[in-house]
Amino acid sequence: MKVHHARIAVRTRGRGFTEVTGEVAAAVAASGVRDGLAVLFSTHTSCSLCIQENADPSARRDMERFLEDLAPEGDPRWTHTAEGPEDSPSHLRSLVTRTSETVPVVAGALALGTWQGIFLCEHRARPRERTLLLTVTGV
Repeated sequence: MKVHHARIAVRTRGRGFTEVTGEVAAAVAASGVRDGLAVLFSTHTSCSLCIQENADPSARRDMERFLEDLAPEGDPRWTHTAEGPEDSPSHLRSLVTRTSETVPVVAGALALGTWQGIFLCEHRARPRERTLLLTVTGV
């Protein structure tokens, strides 16, 4: 059994979805694992990961609106505002999404569906440098 670790740096443009499928696929290919699992983990609490449609950008816009409605900035109920009005909403949005994703590796490649992509969901307004940890295990 092989175990391979990689760090993937992602520069976001601020709030929104940044596709990282290509970077993850390249790291999986470099791992030498033919069949197994790829686990991607975000080391941050104000961004998250998701696997969603990567064909039609309107799907991502709808998801952004949904998260904004779910945890709006400026809501008087939010008390964690040390880094500004987006502080608590960023953490709440991360709470309902995920900090990790697991994808099967088959024949040395990610076994994603036709319209699936892996996205870093940036919940902060300003651009950020984010770090993702990838662990690929298998044979």
